[in-house]
Amino acid sequence: MMLLHLAVVALVVAMCGGVYGWLTYERLGRDAEDQALAIARAVAGTDDIREAVAEVAAGGPEALDPEALARGPLQADAEDVRRRTQALFVVIYDEDGLRLAHPNPAQLGQRVSTDPSEPLAGREFTGQARGTLGRSARAKVPVYAPGSSTEVIGGVNVGFSRADVFASLEEDIAPVAATAVLALGLGAAASAAIARRLKRLTLGLEPEEIVTLAQDQEAVLRGVDEGVIGVSPDRRITVVNREAGRLLGVADPARLVGLPLDAAGLPESVPALLAEATPASPAVEQVVGPHVLILSARAVRPAGTSPPDLGWVVLLRDRTELQSLTRQLDAVGALSTALRAQRHEFANRLHTISGLLGIGEVEEARRYVAEVTETGPLTYPAEQAELLRDPYLQAFLGAKSVEAAERGVTLRIGAETLVRGQVVDPQDVTTVIGNLVDNAVRAAVQGTGAERWVEVELLDDWSDGEGTLHLVVADSGDGLPTAETEPIFAQGWSTAGGPGVPPDGTGAAGLGAAHGRGFGLSLSRELARRRGGDVWVADQGRPGGPGAVFCARLPGTVVRAAVPGTAGHGNAGAKGAG
Repeated sequence: MMLLHLAVVALVVAMCGGVYGWLTYERLGRDAEDQALAIARAVAGTDDIREAVAEVAAGGPEALDPEALARGPLQADAEDVRRRTQALFVVIYDEDGLRLAHPNPAQLGQRVSTDPSEPLAGREFTGQARGTLGRSARAKVPVYAPGSSTEVIGGVNVGFSRADVFASLEEDIAPVAATAVLALGLGAAASAAIARRLKRLTLGLEPEEIVTLAQDQEAVLRGVDEGVIGVSPDRRITVVNREAGRLLGVADPARLVGLPLDAAGLPESVPALLAEATPASPAVEQVVGPHVLILSARAVRPAGTSPPDLGWVVLLRDRTELQSLTRQLDAVGALSTALRAQRHEFANRLHTISGLLGIGEVEEARRYVAEVTETGPLTYPAEQAELLRDPYLQAFLGAKSVEAAERGVTLRIGAETLVRGQVVDPQDVTTVIGNLVDNAVRAAVQGTGAERWVEVELLDDWSDGEGTLHLVVADSGDGLPTAETEPIFAQGWSTAGGPGVPPDGTGAAGLGAAHGRGFGLSLSRELARRRGGDVWVADQGRPGGPGAVFCARLPGTVVRAAVPGTAGHGNAGAKGAG
């Protein structure tokens, strides 16, 4: 780059110097021609010269003798003018073009070497031509007869040598040459400075290496399954790949490039990640739109330096699929637990029926079968579990009731429960119900009341044209200690290790201690809102119980299905919907 820049500077300087030199030469040549014209006019207009030329013309052939001309007044006057003006020649000739005066006496009486037609025709001429004395800038002027302004009797040629023109050019061109050399030196210094700056900016990489690096970067950024965001040392975004745009919900990731970090709308945890970016800094989990992301930041430093001279790289990994699989496994595990319990229960009941029939108690066996048919094939610790007709909800909440019972908490199904449809999106339903029930069980365990319970009510309706599942979860805990309920839906609230502490460090004691598990409530609300529903707090509760009441609305999670035996709950369902 330095050599290329230097070559350009040298070429420009050479071109400018050459053009200036040529223009100066042309100007000096025109000046020499004008000077020659002025001298020729002065000589041709002198009365003595006009009379002497007329005398030679009238004298006949004898007057053209070279020796006579050399001793004549024309030769003396011409030579005197030539010496005083430092001209190359002053030549006088008659109307036939024969020399009457010339610096070389041997040329006297001979025809001039250049065309005399212009001055003999009464016209002046200036230009450059080659004669017996070499190339010169010359002027030709007619000589008129004494007392006449139209009768041409001869001419005067005056010329200046090209060597004299070049001598003047050397004097004028010296400052130009010095300026050109100075400009070339400045250009070389500027080229060296630019080269050093480019080398520093490009980390010593040559253009071909930069092209290869850019191609490799594009291939990597488009090929990786993770989101990548590059941040410059002045906290401006420099790189955003397509996957990062998808995870952040940005249709055109390229528009983020060049924006300040604070104005790009990135997750709020990114600036904190950059401040603590080290090779061993932990990743942060955050819900962004419909995605559960793991964000990590690394400082990019040149080898052998400690400050983050090159900026940071933020990586975004999508945990949504993993969490989806986890929810599916939770559902499968709950159903598996329910099936194992159901198998055991069936075996016990079959043994009972077999025993009754074996001792001849047919009526007792018939009554027992009727009871089994009425209460269902499986008995869960959940109170009023028979209100759940959907097998998925029955199995899932039954499994949750087993877990709650192990912690000393009774899980009961509210009397207003009425689910006439069938659950069609068990993953989202599992997430929302599971998080709310788990939080309620935790709140009941931590509560000060003597009785520990969690109550769940479910209702489906199609008032807005699609099946919507409504959910209410209440507990016997001590409730929320503040009327501000929104902070518990913020990411990062957790009961692990004690009372929840909000991310801003305000330390509101107890807020979220029972109802915050880091990402559970935040994720539940995000899933519900993504479907057009919501999760909210209906009642903050009070110390000593009852505790907080959470509500959820999940549109599009149930479809109509004829569930036998629900007619008896029609009024209750209407009441719950109201």
